[in-house]
Amino acid sequence: MDTLSYKTVSANKNTVNKEWLLVDADGQTLGRLASEVAKLLRGKHKPNFTPHVDCGDNVIITNAEKIILSGNKWDEKTYIRHTGYPGGQRSLTARELYGKDPARVVEKSVKGMLPKNKLGAVLFRNLKVYVGTDHGQEAQKPKTINLNLK
Repeated sequence: MDTLSYKTVSANKNTVNKEWLLVDADGQTLGRLASEVAKLLRGKHKPNFTPHVDCGDNVIITNAEKIILSGNKWDEKTYIRHTGYPGGQRSLTARELYGKDPARVVEKSVKGMLPKNKLGAVLFRNLKVYVGTDHGQEAQKPKTINLNLK
């Protein structure tokens, strides 16, 4: 029997096949959208998934201004940051952050679902979020993904 058939194939950055995917956020719930996009960024949908390698795809999210938050999350969900100075804790509600930049709400949601290490930072760079339908990645010929069919 061929012993090579028992070898575990571990992907590396030279053997990974990265694609460009386009996701439309129109009418999507924020958390459900973010969890699916995090899976695509991480590469967990691929058969050669390797936990310590960036084997995920590049994801473009359009229509970030059309996301949905359920319940009272627009007013009760808070985003907290710290300036680094004593007493420097600042917070924004989801509505306030959405008013400043709707794309940042989606970015923060997806980033929170990625690993909290160097790999997570690399994976986050593979995400592009845009307000509206126009994006600058037409040259990459992104493949449209419909999250409603999953």
